[in-house]
Amino acid sequence: MTEYCKIPNNYVDEINSKLQPCQTEPELVLDLFAGCGGLSLGFEAAGYLTQGYECVAAAADSYSKNLNGNCTLARLEVGYDYPEADIIIGGPPCQPFSVRGKQRGMEDARDGFPIFIDAVRRLQPRLFLFENVRNLVGTHKWYFDLIVKELEKLHYIIEWRCLNAVNYGVPQNRERVVVVGHRSEFKFPRPRLFKHTVSDAIGDTMYTVPEGSHILTARQDEYIASYEKKSSCVNPRDLYPDRPARTITCRNLAGATSDMQRVKLPDGRRRRITQSEAARLQSFPDWFEFQGNETEQFNQIGNAVPPLLAYQLAQEVKTALSLPQKSPATISQTNNIVLFPSLFDNAEAI
Repeated sequence: MTEYCKIPNNYVDEINSKLQPCQTEPELVLDLFAGCGGLSLGFEAAGYLTQGYECVAAAADSYSKNLNGNCTLARLEVGYDYPEADIIIGGPPCQPFSVRGKQRGMEDARDGFPIFIDAVRRLQPRLFLFENVRNLVGTHKWYFDLIVKELEKLHYIIEWRCLNAVNYGVPQNRERVVVVGHRSEFKFPRPRLFKHTVSDAIGDTMYTVPEGSHILTARQDEYIASYEKKSSCVNPRDLYPDRPARTITCRNLAGATSDMQRVKLPDGRRRRITQSEAARLQSFPDWFEFQGNETEQFNQIGNAVPPLLAYQLAQEVKTALSLPQKSPATISQTNNIVLFPSLFDNAEAI
């Protein structure tokens, strides 16, 4: 295993150098349901100034500490008073639509889409973008269609695609729906021709025992073995150095042992990955300092949009905003045309 003791490529250099907040663009970006700022970090690295809104104090603190923009601690509601902005982005709470949740959709009080749509209706930004779990266009496709129809009524061209972060330089299989509303032209970023692996991100630490590491007990190992046998698991759910990671979530960072994101040490012991390792697998740069206790930090990491993917989306937003804006009449005609693009990123680079 010694061949994985050093990071064999420039993945860490890329996220540490590329994902640096700067301001070169005149537009203000509002980030609703911002979390710790993964989506905003990508936009700030592309040159935008952001303003976040988040109801969890520790996440809002992380945002304000690390980004140029500030994060307002607030529980958003329909009619909330925002400043004027050219771009609205965000991640409306996905628990109502997650396959691991109760899937109550619009009946769930945590549904943030009415709030997001209300902000777009009142501010009329030049472009908006939101991210959500893939199941929004699966079991809840009927509700997704309602969301699209409401946004189209506001004279936006709506385009969406299910993207897998592993195709955009993130060493993790993470499928999420990305929806963009615009009045010009928008192209989703092209997948890269290669995929980063776990060793690219944490090869310098994964076979060590960093200070504060949580080593699994013999009883926990027995529980894992029993779980994997009952679930007919072909491969243990440990992280493998030569593969991308499984999807990083709050649950498998700080939650159940059976699904825990973990590495197997050379001596046979297992340990849970650290916050810094989880952050790298999500493409957060090493300088990013998460606030709050251990569980709060893991939750922020698991909920975040990978900043490296966000950066590539922001670059395409910049291109779209440089193009001439279409009239409402032209947009209405466009919305009445049925298009059949390849909406699902099939996890294979083109």
